[in-house]
Amino acid sequence: MSLLAVKKLSLSFRGLQVLSDVSFEVVPGEVFAIIGPNGAGKTSILNSISGFYHPDEGQIFFEDQDITHMAAHRRAALGIGRTFQNIALYRGMSALDNIKLGAHSHLKTGLLASLCYWGPAHREEMALRRKVEEDIIDFLEIEAIRKLPVGSLAYGLQKRVELGRALAMRPKILLMDEPVTGMNAEETEDMARFILDINEEHNMTIVLIEHDMKVIMDISDRVLVLNFGQKLAEGKPEDVQQHPQVIKAYLGEKKARNGHIPSAAR
Repeated sequence: MSLLAVKKLSLSFRGLQVLSDVSFEVVPGEVFAIIGPNGAGKTSILNSISGFYHPDEGQIFFEDQDITHMAAHRRAALGIGRTFQNIALYRGMSALDNIKLGAHSHLKTGLLASLCYWGPAHREEMALRRKVEEDIIDFLEIEAIRKLPVGSLAYGLQKRVELGRALAMRPKILLMDEPVTGMNAEETEDMARFILDINEEHNMTIVLIEHDMKVIMDISDRVLVLNFGQKLAEGKPEDVQQHPQVIKAYLGEKKARNGHIPSAAR
């Protein structure tokens, strides 16, 4: 049974076809990667799943529920978490406060108590803080920077904070848009390890977009390849990497004769 099902999805902007008849399914507990050359429609897929874009045609199902026309905040409440290619944090706020924002949709205190910040509101806030510190900050190994404003942090640490905020939403599926782009080798290795730990230890399903083929080969269970908004191939990483049409899409007709995609296809 699939956790997420995308069926015959098509999307266009002012006559420009971005996605055309794309279908795939993601099963619970897997790491599902979406790759393709720049402009292939990868981020548009994630934006359609999370509710930022609404497709022209097709359907999106999450836990067998049709969410095609559901608002983005309702999809988040169902358990669809998201990180972004360009870091979307509040730079003047601390790492801890940024992460806590991800969990506020789960708070149950009424408006009046929250405004007054007494009794139940204060206790709930403190419980949230303890849970974030114990479960997420420790897990991501960012205890030393939890009180620092994120604007002062190195890029790799900001990416961890953004991941922490997504985890604080307690998602059932996590959509990750180029989680290691712009990172050095050490930061890339750390992020890949965190992704695997999230998947294996928390049994969280992950859908990720990534250009680094080494990361894709190391951590993905299955791979979907897009090109010009269309599905080109789908399968295990080692099979997709050797697919002739995939190699051609990345390298062009002449270089494709050499027979493989480079480790960081950008």
